[in-house]
Amino acid sequence: MQTNTLNIKILGTGCQNCITLEHNARQAVTELGLDATVDKITDIETIMGYGIMSTPALVVNEEVQSARRVSPVEEIKIMLTAKTQTKQPTDTSSGNACGCSHAC
Repeated sequence: MQTNTLNIKILGTGCQNCITLEHNARQAVTELGLDATVDKITDIETIMGYGIMSTPALVVNEEVQSARRVSPVEEIKIMLTAKTQTKQPTDTSSGNACGCSHAC
C-alpha cells in the first residue's frame, strides 16, 4: 500500500444522507487503518465544481467515486482499497515488452 495520505471529501449541504455518508467514510478509513483526511464540503459552488448537481457525493483524491446516494461502508472500503493499491514496477530487463520471461 502507498504511504500517501488519502484525501476524502464528502460533498453535501448537511442533510441526513450527507451525515450518514460522512460517518460511513470515516468508519471505512478506521476499519482499514488508512492514513486519510476526511473533509466535509458544504459550499454549493465548490460542490458544483465537481460536476455534482445532487448530493451526497464521495470524492477520493479529487475523483468523484459516488453521487446521489449513500455508499455503504463495505463499498467505500473497496473504493479506498483500490485507491491505495500500487502498481507493480515493470521489469523490462528480459527484453520483453511486458517484462515477463515468456516470449510475449
